[in-house]
Amino acid sequence: MKKVPLKMTPLNRFNFGTNLMLLAFFTIFIFSCSKDDDGQPPVVITELSQEIKDIIYFKGDEKASTVLITIPGGPDTEFATDLVDQFSGPLNPKGILTVTVHQAQTLNPDIVTGNDITLTQASSFNTESIKMLSKVTKYFKDQGRTVYVLGLSFGSFVTQDLIAKKGIDSADKYLIITGRLDMNDVIWQAAAEGREGYFENGVTPILKEDLPTTEKERNLNRISAAFSMNRYTQLFNNISDLSNVTYIYGEIDQAVGSLTTSEVQFLESKNTNLIVGPGDHNATLNFLVQGFKDAFGIVL
Repeated sequence: MKKVPLKMTPLNRFNFGTNLMLLAFFTIFIFSCSKDDDGQPPVVITELSQEIKDIIYFKGDEKASTVLITIPGGPDTEFATDLVDQFSGPLNPKGILTVTVHQAQTLNPDIVTGNDITLTQASSFNTESIKMLSKVTKYFKDQGRTVYVLGLSFGSFVTQDLIAKKGIDSADKYLIITGRLDMNDVIWQAAAEGREGYFENGVTPILKEDLPTTEKERNLNRISAAFSMNRYTQLFNNISDLSNVTYIYGEIDQAVGSLTTSEVQFLESKNTNLIVGPGDHNATLNFLVQGFKDAFGIVL
C-alpha cells in the first residue's frame, strides 16, 4: 500500500497521563457476533476468568464484544496502566473492554534486579511475555470477540513478536507506532551489553559512552535487545498479507530510528497501511487519532 503522509501539528511532549485526555471524545459502533457460518450458535461471552484477570489490568464491560489490548512503551518493571485508565475514563467508549497485559519483568520485577542477566535470559523472559500476551488474545478470540492490538514504541516490538511467533490471526487488527523491523546491529548489540543508544536525525546511530549505573537499567536494555535483535522482515516473510496492520513512523525518530528504505519497501509489498510523518519519536506517538481511525475505524 502506498505511504500516506501525516500532516503533523506541533504538540507538547507526549504524556500518556495528560494528552490522552484530549483523545477521550470518541464514539464507536460495535457489531455483535452473529451465528457462525456453520450454523452453530455463537460462543457465549462471559465475565473474565480469574486466570486471565491475574495477568491483566482492565477497565470496561467484561462482556464487551470488542477488546482493545494496549502494549505501552518501556520496558519497565512497573505495570503501566495509564493507557487503559485514559481510554476508560469518564467519557469511556461503550461496548469496548480495554486491557493491558503483564510482561515477565512486571509480573516479577526481581528477575531484572540484583545481578546482570544475559541476552539468553532476556530472550527467555520475553518468551514468557509473549506467552501471556498470546494467552490473553486467544482467550478473547476464542469467545468470538473482536480483538485490536495497539503497540507503542517498545510495545511495537512486543506486537511484532506476537505476530511472528503466534501468527497474524492472533488479533483482528494491529496499530504499530514508532517501531522498527530490522534494528541496526550496533544499537541492539550495545543494548545486549546493557548500553544505550539513539539516532541522530533519525538515521545515524550514536552510542552513549557510559553504561547505566544499575543492574535494573542495564537488564531492561537487554530486554529491549532481545526483541530488537530479531529480523522481522525475515520472520514476516512467510506472511502473505499484512493489510490488517497499520504502521506509523517518523522520519526523524531519535529513539528507534526511522524505517529504512528496505523496511518501507517490505511493508509496502505486504499491503501494510503505512503512514509516515516528519516528526521525531514523541511527535509521532501523538498520532493516535489518525492511527485509530485508519487501523480500527474508531473516530477519536
